[in-house]
Amino acid sequence: MPIIDIIQPDTELPKRAGAVIIGAGVIGIATALELAERGIDVVVVEKGEVAAEQSSRNWGWCRQMGRDAREIPLVLESLRLWRGMNVRIGGETGWTQCGIAYLSETAEHLAEKEKWHRTHAMPHGLDTRMLRSEEIAQLVPGAAKAWAGGMYTSEDGRAEPFIAVPAMARAVQAKGGKVVTRCAARGLETEGGRVCSVVTEKGTIKTDTVVLAGGYWSKRFLNNLGIRFPQLGVVNSVMRTEPLDAGINRTFSGNKFAVRKRRDGGYTIAHNHFSVAEVTPASFEHFFDFLPLLKLERKSIRLRIGRRLIDEAKLKRRWQLDEVTPFEQVRVLDPEPYADIIEEASSGLKAWYPAFANMKIAERWGGMIDSTPDTVPVIDKLERIPGLFLASGFSGHGFGIGPGAGKLMADIVTGTTPCVDPTPFRYSRFTDGSRPRPTTGV
Repeated sequence: MPIIDIIQPDTELPKRAGAVIIGAGVIGIATALELAERGIDVVVVEKGEVAAEQSSRNWGWCRQMGRDAREIPLVLESLRLWRGMNVRIGGETGWTQCGIAYLSETAEHLAEKEKWHRTHAMPHGLDTRMLRSEEIAQLVPGAAKAWAGGMYTSEDGRAEPFIAVPAMARAVQAKGGKVVTRCAARGLETEGGRVCSVVTEKGTIKTDTVVLAGGYWSKRFLNNLGIRFPQLGVVNSVMRTEPLDAGINRTFSGNKFAVRKRRDGGYTIAHNHFSVAEVTPASFEHFFDFLPLLKLERKSIRLRIGRRLIDEAKLKRRWQLDEVTPFEQVRVLDPEPYADIIEEASSGLKAWYPAFANMKIAERWGGMIDSTPDTVPVIDKLERIPGLFLASGFSGHGFGIGPGAGKLMADIVTGTTPCVDPTPFRYSRFTDGSRPRPTTGV
């Protein structure tokens, strides 16, 4: 697993809180930061460590380019917040406005980007422009052959996942909030149908407000409450190099690779197309929910049956609040990276950019991306249990849009005018016959 910056957690579990956040990934911590700044007594409980799962395992990209149109307003708010995050928290997130380039090797691939630029970037007034081949040679120098063209957004950037979320968590503590790690939330207690407390393995916290930001684990937590949440996971495989001077500082993707420069002098590299959907019991439950997505992404999602099917079948689907839960059994979900996918990305990068030919791999890891059928997150209150809110299903976009998602969730919790229209993120789209569908991206 990737090395993360471990925070000094709060050791005493409070008896009461204004709000309890379940999950200390980027979404939970961003929500807690917003609530703490608004004077709410907030407590974050985390089964493992801060950002130990996907929030430290992602690529570190913070982009508006290529997003689903439903997410663009939230992305713009998030980028605004990322730009001021270091000052806001008095810590280092690694934020750099480096610009991001999508490079196309064929006219067909370029046409897809031109369509996104025309239908999404231009109507939203994004700082995105199409690139000619000769412009790419200046922005992302050193290619062994010419690209057909590309798309570039100078306002996009990157941050360092393994330090950013822990730094934000320390800011939550500095602003009066508490962050308690290795403390799994087992479930909720209610009075008159409304949330009245959170039961954890270390004790009970009285509260009337709970935000579930459990990433891949949100579905299992909700299942124990009798709430259906269509959510599955895909494993993304990533690697980082030792320090390397390749002469490229912009974040970019093309062919079969996605690359960003790191603060430590190396690069984070991943395959820009392939992730693996490991079959689990939930795969059968939600097969028809996700069928449109599987059809749309049939070239980029590889289905595999392996040990995860057995491992997850062994985990409890229901439990009492005085029982050990799956969250205590699996403190940190640490999926194995897929060597064939990493090798494909590596060989493609070396072929296109010879400066990477002698790169030395320092580390490889896998991360479990939690996805919804339309690849758009839920950021909403759950009417079934008043006082319970859900922020989950970010489908690989959570790190980049995390600050904005935290602000929107805090707005919904406090009844403040939402920073963006929350309609696309409503939970009811899965229950009201809307039949949400994914859209093509680039």
